[in-house]
Amino acid sequence: MPDSTHAIGVDIGGSGIKAAVVDVVAGKLAGERIRVATPQPATPDAVIAATAGLVEQLDAPRLPVGVGVPAVVLSGTVRFVANLDAAWLGVNVEEALRAQVGRPCEVLNDADAAGLAEVRFGAGIGHSGVVLMLTLGTGIGSALFIDGVLVPNTEFGHIEVRGKDGERRASAGARERHGWSYEKWAVRREEYLRRIDVRPRGVAATLQNLAGIVGAAVRAAGVEPIAR
Repeated sequence: MPDSTHAIGVDIGGSGIKAAVVDVVAGKLAGERIRVATPQPATPDAVIAATAGLVEQLDAPRLPVGVGVPAVVLSGTVRFVANLDAAWLGVNVEEALRAQVGRPCEVLNDADAAGLAEVRFGAGIGHSGVVLMLTLGTGIGSALFIDGVLVPNTEFGHIEVRGKDGERRASAGARERHGWSYEKWAVRREEYLRRIDVRPRGVAATLQNLAGIVGAAVRAAGVEPIAR
């Protein structure tokens, strides 16, 4: 019988692709995390092949695979990209991966994957109502939950602020491009917070860089947060 307590999680990023076997009951890695550099150029064929190679290295042929990608994903197909090659548009990543690894695969937005992990195992535990997770990397990712249920593909980092995507003004990538100190970067992010009339409590994510891998595995295993 398939192992329903474990799945493989993969997190595709701009510089690296990371994967691990995950205990989806405990919300922890069940083995070593492995990594390979993201191919350049990061075309769909090259990245999917690299991802399939990582999955095979884990030597867990009976486990389903979940993959987080920095894009809007609907039914396994990429529908919007900002930080990926435009060739990804319209590609059914689920079908392509299933063909290469010969097992069930689930593909979702990378921030949504991280949010699934935090709501089920991390900082979002026990919180009802609206929970919003933001990831600050090359761009700004977002994962929105209402009573524990994911509202997918929100991509709030692409809300326009003075003629530019918000992530172009406040992401970690923007900090690196402009050479800002962490103090100056923090001030720019607080400019957005001052526009919020109701100030929700903000807390740091607890799974940190493992959240995307864990959340992708959660999706692959069919273990979703329970509506509260």
